[in-house]
Amino acid sequence: MREQPIGEAVENDERAKVIAYHRGDTHAAIDTLLEDIRHLRGQLTLAEGVMSRGMARGWRPSYDRD
Repeated sequence: MREQPIGEAVENDERAKVIAYHRGDTHAAIDTLLEDIRHLRGQLTLAEGVMSRGMARGWRPSYDRD
């Protein structure tokens, strides 16, 4: 399991808020988070398409965790 850098750790309170928002339905919470991931990957693809190499100094986005 990958160790999360400081500042990226998921707090128990965050987890509880997500599940509470979905009224205790963990499957609905997971579905929403997966939809968010799909949406953000699409946004990243669009940003990559319009971003020039000079603007980012050769940096390219990563779609997966390292």
